[in-house]
Amino acid sequence: MKAAWYEANGAARDVLTVDEIETPVPGPGEVRVRLKTSGANPSDVKSRRGRPMVAPRIIPHSDGAGVIDQVGEGVPDARVGERVWIWNGQWKRAFGTAAEYIVVPAEQAVKLPDNTGFDAGACFGIPALTAIHGVTLAGAAPGKTILITGGAAAVGHYATQIAVQRGARVIATASKERADHARSAGAAEVIDYKNEDVAARVKELTGGKGADAILDMDLSTTAPLLPQGVLGQYGKLVCYGSNVAADIPVSFTAGLWGSLTIQFYLVYELRPEERRAAIADLTWMLEAGTLKHTIGARFPLDDIAAAHEAVEGGKVIGNVMVDM
Repeated sequence: MKAAWYEANGAARDVLTVDEIETPVPGPGEVRVRLKTSGANPSDVKSRRGRPMVAPRIIPHSDGAGVIDQVGEGVPDARVGERVWIWNGQWKRAFGTAAEYIVVPAEQAVKLPDNTGFDAGACFGIPALTAIHGVTLAGAAPGKTILITGGAAAVGHYATQIAVQRGARVIATASKERADHARSAGAAEVIDYKNEDVAARVKELTGGKGADAILDMDLSTTAPLLPQGVLGQYGKLVCYGSNVAADIPVSFTAGLWGSLTIQFYLVYELRPEERRAAIADLTWMLEAGTLKHTIGARFPLDDIAAAHEAVEGGKVIGNVMVDM
């Protein structure tokens, strides 16, 4: 099969190779998926650039979609021909979805509804599941105001849609250039974080109360807002990322006097029951056709280096896709 891989950390064009390698065969409890698409996410880029390698050779990417063409012992033959999407394709494993085939445990290949394309399917393992679980943790519900940072980013765009559909009012942050994309997801208000005082605007938009919860993609810029009243009394900060890898100070005084809750989560390490609930919610929404999917750029496998550079550039609105 054709696959992309790297054998050392470094710049995309320096370390990524595309060539033929042996096609994998499923073992007991596994399925083999003939991939149609592979999603390139920021975490894939960070892993290739410098995270410790889990094996001498890495086929990148955790997200993808395709059709099951072989099953291992213990997996029903009826799954052959099933359209599926993948989660945790390359998490703690050597071979991800940037290849024509991938072998994964059967539960990591989730049935893709008939009304949902393979391009959308490659957006689910990281962006959509991160969004759904985060919105659940944030307690989005009628009467609640949720501040979603990065409302035009891949996770934030899904999260905004989901929170609004659960009845919450969403205030999103986005650059001026991306504001319309955040509004298209249902954000009631969009704050230009580059040119506006985010905490002051949130307080203005909430009558001085502050948001009930924040779903945050960058703790390094959000933590300093807590002493400024961006969260209301008993508010909750739910965080899944930061642009700074080092430890980040969080105000004890703001947390104590506001009786605030701070919760972190990593989509790769959801508890089984949490993942089942997130997948069930996502499947329901897909079958109902209530989610919008945005493919911002797509590249052939042979040009995977350009896909990684597009992710690193940060200018693409939507998900970056690699087609097999």
